[in-house]
Amino acid sequence: MPSKPKVLVTGSSGLIGRVVIDHLGDRYDFSGLHRTRRPDEPDIPTIFADLSDFEASRPAFDGVDAVVHLGADPNMHGAWESVLPNNLVSTYNVYEASRQAGVKRVVFASSNHAVGMFERDEPYVRIRAGDYTGLEPGKVPQVDNRVVFRPDGYYGISKVFGEAMGSYYAEEYGLEVACLRIGTVTEADDPTANVRMKATWLSHRDTAHLIDRSLAVEGLKFEIFYGVSNNTWRFWDIEHAKDYLGYTPQDNAQDHWPNG
Repeated sequence: MPSKPKVLVTGSSGLIGRVVIDHLGDRYDFSGLHRTRRPDEPDIPTIFADLSDFEASRPAFDGVDAVVHLGADPNMHGAWESVLPNNLVSTYNVYEASRQAGVKRVVFASSNHAVGMFERDEPYVRIRAGDYTGLEPGKVPQVDNRVVFRPDGYYGISKVFGEAMGSYYAEEYGLEVACLRIGTVTEADDPTANVRMKATWLSHRDTAHLIDRSLAVEGLKFEIFYGVSNNTWRFWDIEHAKDYLGYTPQDNAQDHWPNG
C-alpha cells in the first residue's frame, strides 16, 4: 500500500486546522506547527514555535510533501503591529522554508478580504445585508479569481501579500501554490449567526473537501480559488474551483435559515 502524503498544517490547533485534520486524517499523514499548546490539540506530531521566527519553525518543513498554511492573526480588523509579524513575516517564512526543504506544494489560506471592498458595491452591499429586492439567485455577477485586488484592511492586505508571494515562488522556484480566498467558517458550523453568511458561509465539510482537492489535483502551478459553499446568494465565483480542482460543495446556507 502506498504511503499517505505527508502534509504540514501551520496553525494546526486553530479552527480550520482542526477541521482539516479531523476530516482528512485517513488521506494524509499530518504534522502540525502551532505557536502554543491547546487543550484540544490535534493528536498529530506538532512543533510549537512562533511562525514569525524562521529558525524555530524551519525544522517543521523537513520531510513533508505539502504545506497547508493556516497560521495567522485571523482578526479582519487586526492592527498592523500584529499583522506584520503574524501574517506577512510568517507567510514569507512558510514559502522560504518550503523552498529550502524541497516541499512540492503550498496551499495558502488567503481570504475573501483580499477583495473585500467589492462588498461596498451594488449589488453585494445589499446582499450582505439581506436585501434581495430585484435580484435573482444565480444571476448576480460573480467576483472571480481575475478581479483586481481590493483589500478592506491590513488583514486583507496581508492576504494579497501572501498571494503575490505565492505567485513569485511558483514562477521563480517552481513551487506549486493554491491560494484559497476563504469565506466564513464558524466553530459551530452554523450559517445563521448573521445574514451575510447566507452568501459567504463555508461549511466544515466543504472546507475539508476544498483543501483535499487543492492538495490532490495534478498539474497545479499557481491558482486562486474561492472557498465558499454552494450558497444560493453567494457572489464569489466557484466555477474555477469546480473546473480546475473538481470542487463539488455539498452545503447551502439557505437550507439552514427558517423560511429560506
